Formats: sequence, C-alpha cells, structure tokens
Amino acid sequence: MATINIEFKAQAKDIVFLEKKLLTLDPKYIGEDNQVDTYFNVTAGRLKLREGNIENSLIFYERVNTAGAKQSDILLYQHNPDKILKDILVKVNGVKVVVDKKRRIYFIDNVKFHFDLVEGLGTFIEVEAIDKNGDIGIDKLKEQCDFYATFFGINPSDYIAFSYSDLIAEKKF
Repeated sequence: MATINIEFKAQAKDIVFLEKKLLTLDPKYIGEDNQVDTYFNVTAGRLKLREGNIENSLIFYERVNTAGAKQSDILLYQHNPDKILKDILVKVNGVKVVVDKKRRIYFIDNVKFHFDLVEGLGTFIEVEAIDKNGDIGIDKLKEQCDFYATFFGINPSDYIAFSYSDLIAEKKF
C-alpha cells in the first residue's frame, strides 16, 4: 500500500509529560511495541524490516532530512513475522544498521503518535499525519502536524532532521 505522510520527530526531554498531555485528547491507545528495525543497504531511499509485538512490516520510504514536518512517501508491506524474509533481505542487501526501541502508539483519527525510547539515543516524540488513500491532501496533513507541534510545545531546536537509523549509523545525535 502506498501512502503519504507528513511527519515530525522531536527530542522529548519529558516524554511522560507529553504523553499525559496527549491523553487529555482521548486518543486510541494501540499499545507498547518493542520494535527492532533492521535497515538494509539500498541505492535510494530507506528500506527497513520492522519486527515488533504489534507492528511487523517491510517499509520502503523516501524523505528528505530536514527538521520540522516533512513529507514521506511510503510503501508498506504488512506481514506475519517471518525469519526467512529477513534472511533473504540480509543476504541480498546486507544490514546497514539496527534500531531497537520501545514505542507507545496512539491514534487520533488519521494521526499517529509515537512516544519512543530508542536504545543509545534517548526519548523522542513522532507525529505522523497519514493519508492512505489520497483523500486528505498534503495541506491538511501539514495543518495537522503544525497543530500538534504547537499543542506539544515543540520548539524548533527540538526537531530532529534525521531518521533513527542515520543518528545511530553516523552518531549525529
């Protein structure tokens, strides 16, 4: 399935406070996922295999490394956990980096919220305004991200331009 997201990631010095703030909006709680994202060497974009107790997906995405809300073009294949799939991807592409995190997941309508504790990096909040069918449009997605950035009190210096994989691979954080 191809989707378009407008999303931001920010350092969260007090992730508990931010999560409690979100709870005042009565979001749908999906759960806490222990995720291992294995990133593979590819010539364009990013390819990762997500293995979790909630989410299991093969994800290809393209996104520029800029701070603040940005567009991601995503191809997502959801699957049941499968060791052979990972073995094939490792054999064909080689592993670039592995990201291990605990992620608490919520939704309000089409907006997904992640409260992340990333091994070796710290705590972060991610907000993804998701358009699965092309019905919402980029302007509305940007408006949603801007609303939640203001709601959470995200300062420009809190935004993280890079993916967790980049931060781990290049020690940019």
